[in-house]
Amino acid sequence: MSPNGQFHREVGDDMSMWTTEERRREIVRAARATGSVDVTALAAELGVAKETIRRDLRALEDHGLVRRTHGGAYPVESAGFETTLAFRATSHVPEKRRIAAAAADLLGDAETVFVDEGFTPQLIAEALPKDRPLTVVTASLPVAGTLAESDRISVLLLGGRVRPGTLAAVDHWTTKMLAGFVIDLAYIGANGISREYGLTTPDPAVSEVKAQAVRAARRTVFAGVHTKFGAVSFCRFAEIGALEAIVTSTLLPAAEAHRYSLLGPQVIRV
Repeated sequence: MSPNGQFHREVGDDMSMWTTEERRREIVRAARATGSVDVTALAAELGVAKETIRRDLRALEDHGLVRRTHGGAYPVESAGFETTLAFRATSHVPEKRRIAAAAADLLGDAETVFVDEGFTPQLIAEALPKDRPLTVVTASLPVAGTLAESDRISVLLLGGRVRPGTLAAVDHWTTKMLAGFVIDLAYIGANGISREYGLTTPDPAVSEVKAQAVRAARRTVFAGVHTKFGAVSFCRFAEIGALEAIVTSTLLPAAEAHRYSLLGPQVIRV
């Protein structure tokens, strides 16, 4: 018993107030609250050795709750957990800006464009040329707001139920409107992309909108940061082969980019 009257439980070589299950639950909570966790900081906070935290992170990764990085980990989005748009606007921002600019360069002669919900698609909307006529279809209120004052861009905002975390419309009103269009180019985001499961997202209603956008588009471009690769969420909405291009950063290893390119799309690393 400690001087303050609390019992400490022994975990391996560590004396800790936490059971293994409690400690791992706290690690997931901290990762979701802050976007990432650090091995050294966790060891100090939880009163265990760094190797204990590393074992915890390996176990949590095996259960699909986090993905490990050098010196830490970040949370994996799932059916029960999804980061908000506000949080996404604070993580990997320089990388997302580079990706968005490269994705906008793929516009070509497209006259009608779908821009998905999410922070990276919002940055793509900002990077679209403002000196030529363009019709942009979106379910995202922030994307519509970004483009609404442009003289040469017509914005068609899809109707539906607005999700509070992402400020984007979903449900049958949204998909019914999309089903009536033929769109030259769709810029699509996802919570995860893997060679085995394709593009995935946690929410079935969001998945339906994304899937309909892919069906409506002649060309589809996925744009996302390197941490999306290998991650898998609850709902599948497109195969890798449905993509014309994947735009990401050089933080995705070249060998892994090549493996994705073998499935059909051009992979652009910036």
